[in-house]
Amino acid sequence: MLQWCAIQRFAAGASMSDPSSLLTTPLYDLHTSLNAKIVDFGGWALPVNYGSQIDEHHAVRNACGMFDVSHMTVSDINGADTIPFLRQLLANDIAKVTNTPGKALYSCMLNEQGGVIDDLITYYMSDTHCRLVTNAATNAKDMAWVATQASGFDITFTEQPELALIAVQGPDALAKCAEILPAEFANIVGELSRFEGRYWGTEFVGRTGYTGEDGVEFIVSADLAKQLWSAFIEAGVQPCGLGARDTLRLESGMALHGNDLDETHTPLESGLEWTVSLKEERDFVGKQALIEPSEKNLVGLILTDRGVLRGHQSVVLDDQVIGEVTSGTYSPTLEQSIALARVDKKLEIGQTVQIAVRQKHLNAVVARFPFVKNGSATN
Repeated sequence: MLQWCAIQRFAAGASMSDPSSLLTTPLYDLHTSLNAKIVDFGGWALPVNYGSQIDEHHAVRNACGMFDVSHMTVSDINGADTIPFLRQLLANDIAKVTNTPGKALYSCMLNEQGGVIDDLITYYMSDTHCRLVTNAATNAKDMAWVATQASGFDITFTEQPELALIAVQGPDALAKCAEILPAEFANIVGELSRFEGRYWGTEFVGRTGYTGEDGVEFIVSADLAKQLWSAFIEAGVQPCGLGARDTLRLESGMALHGNDLDETHTPLESGLEWTVSLKEERDFVGKQALIEPSEKNLVGLILTDRGVLRGHQSVVLDDQVIGEVTSGTYSPTLEQSIALARVDKKLEIGQTVQIAVRQKHLNAVVARFPFVKNGSATN
């Protein structure tokens, strides 16, 4: 049942009757050789699971798992105005990391109304070079927006569609990297601090991820990606699909664009206040819209009644609808249903609200997120 719910959510009504019409990653044949369940995810043929989604989830929390995230977009910005441009483009300030080559910054890219066009990671490599990793579903919109905003700046913006991305995540991730990587590449991985990336020749690796666990994300050539995937499989690393990626990121309180983030809500209304730099005089796209206070905010919920929380379910307090669930799932770690919800009223941790599930109102308590940190419950 849990796997079927995940397939429904990620397929989003798409048909797999003609998989040849979908985009595929360089690892597609390796996925099918492992009998992965392939679904249409935003026009990409991607694995939702390789068998048990629950087992894949626990592998990442307890040992090590890996994901093909080659549908993500990698772009490079080069030129004399790289830093001034990004200081205008991003709600977070790239100047925070310019004293450390390789340091990564998580931020949102906003429209003029303060809505989130996309959330992304920017690696600062030098004053004239930064690398961006953006979402696949927003690719066309992202590229058009960046091109528009780049007018008047001395930069070149280059998408790198030929690159593949593999995320290796879990408490054993770094040990597995040391085991299978060439010595020089393994040393680079071992020296990385959290949220830092480095090149190995033309290949790249960052100590980042979307699971709440330690690990790395390789941004590499297609040929090396295939070699790495096979080597990690031989080393006993569990391949994982979109289903486990979703339950892991939600347990870790990480936002998903299109669910918890969108162009009609600001980062301040989406639990991402920490990614917005408003204190300095720097101006950036969407800043003025963030100065006005908003009653809306993102909260965590843990269902105390029997059921499963899903996106768009209404949140009710004193018989009044005060918001809706943005992301919800069953948490394999907590063995409870959890959710993120956007509400228009300040709620206290531990306060009880109701969730409209079909014809019933089920009880849920307001909780801190992340719900899970270092493999353990935070509430």
